[in-house]
Amino acid sequence: MLKIMLLVILAAGLIGGAAGAIHLLRVAQRNKKEMASFQAEPLSYTAHLGKVLVIYYSRSGHTQDIAQQIQQYTRADLYRIELETPLPNTPWFYLTLKRQLSTGNYPAIKKPLPDISEYDVVFVGSPIWWYTAATPVLQFLREMDFKNKKVVPFSTQGSNYGTFFEDFAAHAKNAQVLKGESFNNLPAKYDDAVDNKITVWLNALN
Repeated sequence: MLKIMLLVILAAGLIGGAAGAIHLLRVAQRNKKEMASFQAEPLSYTAHLGKVLVIYYSRSGHTQDIAQQIQQYTRADLYRIELETPLPNTPWFYLTLKRQLSTGNYPAIKKPLPDISEYDVVFVGSPIWWYTAATPVLQFLREMDFKNKKVVPFSTQGSNYGTFFEDFAAHAKNAQVLKGESFNNLPAKYDDAVDNKITVWLNALN
């Protein structure tokens, strides 16, 4: 009986590993196809967005990288969403996030919130957790009033942004939500293509 159980566990592990490998291969192929359209000479930033603020939350650094690139192009100010108590790195981390999303009990964020009154355009960036915005960003949206400002969401993720943009629009109070953009977490060989993707996106907002 024990031998059968071990064989079942081993088979399940092999199947799960194979499925994961196939998923990663498909993601890599999609990334290659998408980035091929942006692999060209560096494009010029031509938009005139006025005074810009980039708000973001970043845990692993991917969202911060995109936020800083937007800042460089638009000469924006940066505001990083910080937690009062950092989320712990535990084996059940993603289960904790799932529980936060299902209960709406999001982590407390540090104050003060940014004063957006002087800005023409506000970008808000978030990593994707369970196919939607990270819970610190959802808490920020819960507390923030955008006061009829132009607001542009952007996301970073492994492969799928899920319902992020719909959820963002539903939770961004009094915001004029402009076209957002999503960015998969890519290896360094795609850096130039990502720069062009950001430029195309920003120029289209003009």
